[in-house]
Amino acid sequence: MSVFPKISLRPEVENYLKEGFMNKEVVTSLGKQEAERKFQTLLNHLSHPPSFTTVRVNTRLASVQHVKNLLLDELQKQFNGLNVPILQHPDLQDVLLIPVIGPRKNIKKQQCEAIVGAQCGNAVLRGAHVYVPGIVSASKFMKAGDVISVYSDIKGKCKKGAKEFDETKIFLGNGISELSRKELFSGLPELKGIGIRMTEPVYLSPSFDNVLPGYLFLQNLPSAVVAHVLNPQPGEKILDLCAAPGGKTTHIAALMHDQGEVIALDKVSNKVEKIRQNALLLGLNSIRAFCFDGTKALKLEMVEDTEGEPPFLPESFDRILLDAPCSGMGQRPNMACSWTLKEVTSYQPLQRKLFSVAVQLLKPGGVLVYSTCTITLAENEEQVAWALRTFPCVQLQYQEPQIGGEGMMGAGLSFEQLKQLQRFDPSVVPLPDTDINSLRDTRIEDMIWLANKDCIGFFIAKFVKCKST
Repeated sequence: MSVFPKISLRPEVENYLKEGFMNKEVVTSLGKQEAERKFQTLLNHLSHPPSFTTVRVNTRLASVQHVKNLLLDELQKQFNGLNVPILQHPDLQDVLLIPVIGPRKNIKKQQCEAIVGAQCGNAVLRGAHVYVPGIVSASKFMKAGDVISVYSDIKGKCKKGAKEFDETKIFLGNGISELSRKELFSGLPELKGIGIRMTEPVYLSPSFDNVLPGYLFLQNLPSAVVAHVLNPQPGEKILDLCAAPGGKTTHIAALMHDQGEVIALDKVSNKVEKIRQNALLLGLNSIRAFCFDGTKALKLEMVEDTEGEPPFLPESFDRILLDAPCSGMGQRPNMACSWTLKEVTSYQPLQRKLFSVAVQLLKPGGVLVYSTCTITLAENEEQVAWALRTFPCVQLQYQEPQIGGEGMMGAGLSFEQLKQLQRFDPSVVPLPDTDINSLRDTRIEDMIWLANKDCIGFFIAKFVKCKST
């Protein structure tokens, strides 16, 4: 059920997306009306959270069953004894799924209000409490301990410290203020912790703030599929070309039983530090993270030996993951995106540069997985078509596990090639209306099916390199 308006985009961005989703091939296949309906459904789904929270278990530290039991105890505490099931994914054995309860319609709106920024609002819809930096304004009489209604300023119009705000705001639920208005806007830069503890969110998801650190990693379902598709083997040398924040890097190392070498690159130093922290927290020793620009990762001549550090010689890696920088248009929930068309379309050249480097760094017989968390044709299927034209040495491969749908028409790929891709398109199912009673009557198979469909927008392509470049 839809409770929020569709994602708010600049008109030129919405038109650009529409052209992609209503391209000639799609319209010929589905008809104009159905193509239009699917596109509008997608825009609507993007503003709502996925229907499951997904966590990946660190199987190096504990069994999935043990972590599931610990998590059940944690949920009992968080949800005041409410029995929410936790499901193990049948095709991704290290993944646990927790249904999101909502939208909850009978929450009484309070007189006292707080307005939060759009990013903070998105996090609240996925289970987070409200942290002080995310609070933009609060009612003038707000005191610590007050029950207050929390709203998201999706258009970014609210002035910091305002006492009231009557423009577009989206109700996220109620919470209890940890601080008074005066404390919140005292100008003290060190105020950082929880400002509002959410008690009645519109969508009820567990908070994972400092919950079972080391045992689990919060990850969207398609992101957890990626490392399984790469299928790393113990003893191999693997490259994660754009690795931050390290979720997929640590997953690769875990699937290899921490045997072999996983090189993780990112060009932002604090993000590289985050990868190292995650590797340490999860007890993984096979990961080596470097602050390095992936587009420069290929060493063309043996000038000096860099002892396993970037740049690397051609054909150095058994498998490569290119989880490419992208427009991120598949992220959910996302109620508003202020990006210009220039920003949304700026990623294709960078992705191609990175792909060219990856192909050359891959050994013959090696596997290259390309993924994005976006929905555009230009960054997904068009990139696959370009790669197959540009590099005769690479071929598409069928993926295992196959959880997403097939690729989208419009880039000139054959029906067979589209079946070799995975496109996670949340518009394929109606927005669910989940309450604790409906969960009791739902079969596990149906819940898994819904989790596979109602997730973020995402794309995966798997290539094998047949011969030397």
